[in-house]
Amino acid sequence: MARPADTRVEIGHVLVLDVVGYSTLLITEQTRVIDLLTDIVRNTPRFREADAQRKLIRIATGDGMALLFFGDPCAPVDI
Repeated sequence: MARPADTRVEIGHVLVLDVVGYSTLLITEQTRVIDLLTDIVRNTPRFREADAQRKLIRIATGDGMALLFFGDPCAPVDI
């Protein structure tokens, strides 16, 4: 089956981060840990570059996050 001419195929590279023991923490500690993780990830050069180029999808998972990078397959491991 041929794909429509206006369809573009892209490959995404996924990084999933999970905080081990998250559910055993107090709610205030859970918030602090997730905020810290978010700050660390957002301040990496690879994240900032992909975000600025609109080549990144971010999904909060409650006890971590999932990042989907488009383009460079090394992007997830550079975080």
